Amino acid sequence: MGLYARGGKRLLDVAGASLALLPALPLLAAAALAIRLDSPGPVFHRAVRVGRNGRKFTFLKLRSMAVGAEELRGLLIHRNIVRGPAFKLHDDPRVTRVGRVLRKTSLDELPQFLHVLTGRMSLVGPRPPFPEEVERYEPWMLRRLSVKPGLTCLWQVSGRSDLTFEEWMRLDLEYVDRLSFGLDLRILLRTIPAVLSGRGAY
Repeated sequence: MGLYARGGKRLLDVAGASLALLPALPLLAAAALAIRLDSPGPVFHRAVRVGRNGRKFTFLKLRSMAVGAEELRGLLIHRNIVRGPAFKLHDDPRVTRVGRVLRKTSLDELPQFLHVLTGRMSLVGPRPPFPEEVERYEPWMLRRLSVKPGLTCLWQVSGRSDLTFEEWMRLDLEYVDRLSFGLDLRILLRTIPAVLSGRGAY
């Protein structure tokens, strides 16, 4: 493990998340108000995700779906556009009007900067999966859990949800193998146009 992975990456995470949260606060406040006006329910959505070495943690996002959305998942499984353990839909009927905007702009992800500050996540790394997804991983996929999950990752700047599940996994493992300051910086810089374009964001 190199010097960057042992300590430099954490320094980048703390500095980057701290700087990002300052301009993000007004956006968070505006998004929270829009969520409350658009649909009944809490501002934040909490879910259990799997982090480094398989440790589970409570994952925060701005709520983009109607209350009770998880109970409807079984009724929509036939519309899943991803082959494999993950679950993605085009035009998901559970997503609220404001939620569609939040997802398209990735504003629903802003609370995750708090996870970066607390050390649960990193700015860059494989996205944190659901426990039920991990249970269906093939053995070769588990190595993606050897690093902290991230806000952005290699597959998100290479097509986001337009990629197949196996392509996600292979890009995540490529990231694990090539982890470096230069790669993290390139991914962070590519994240800005990827988010602005909205490509592959559902």
